[in-house]
Amino acid sequence: MLTSQLPGSDPALFLGWDDAFLDSADQGGPETIWFWESPAPFVVVGYGQQVEREVDTEACRRRGMPVLRRCSGGGTVVQGPGCLSYGLALRIDPAGPTATISGTNHWVMERQRRAMATLLGDGVHVRGHTDLALATASGERKFSGNAQRRKRDALLFHGTILLRFDLPLIADVLRPPSLEPDYRGKRSHLDFVVETGLAKSAVIAALCSEWRAAGQHPSPPDAAAEAAAGRYRQPEWNLRR
Repeated sequence: MLTSQLPGSDPALFLGWDDAFLDSADQGGPETIWFWESPAPFVVVGYGQQVEREVDTEACRRRGMPVLRRCSGGGTVVQGPGCLSYGLALRIDPAGPTATISGTNHWVMERQRRAMATLLGDGVHVRGHTDLALATASGERKFSGNAQRRKRDALLFHGTILLRFDLPLIADVLRPPSLEPDYRGKRSHLDFVVETGLAKSAVIAALCSEWRAAGQHPSPPDAAAEAAAGRYRQPEWNLRR
């Protein structure tokens, strides 16, 4: 597996690279893990979510925060400084752990848990379908949310890891979620999420070690990412529900 760290500040382009790496793998390119961290905050809703139900759009407007829709399912997240995002482009093996959605969730999340446990200890657990939670004195609290999208021969598995983040911002711009895992127990955003306090370099190193990533991905052509990003710049895509 190869690795890449994405530069830049354009939210649409960050999401466009997810599409570009997935398409590259689906067309026979290498499996890859990549990372990015937005220098400015923005909101990303899941593919099938209703923006007004999940997001306080007026609060986002006042703050100048864009609201985008990603290509995968899952819940709404706030991106920004201190929130590390990663993506995995993996082969679909009909005879292996990536053959099904549930099998992929289990296999990838166990590897993510194992990597993060090297930094945070035995209190890291997989909860819900694709959350990582940390055992604290106030209960298990989420620090990583994840989702996947599948094509014919490859899949995208991507997510976020909270390092040192402006947690009150989440409560300011997101409504209580329309769907929540049982372990959340109706807790507010601030009572449910937690920072890890980890350095970005340490998390990247742990994940690259777990996935045996070595060598830089030559990256799909910039034109592919730009073409995909065009979708995420369109209100009819981002706000269609």
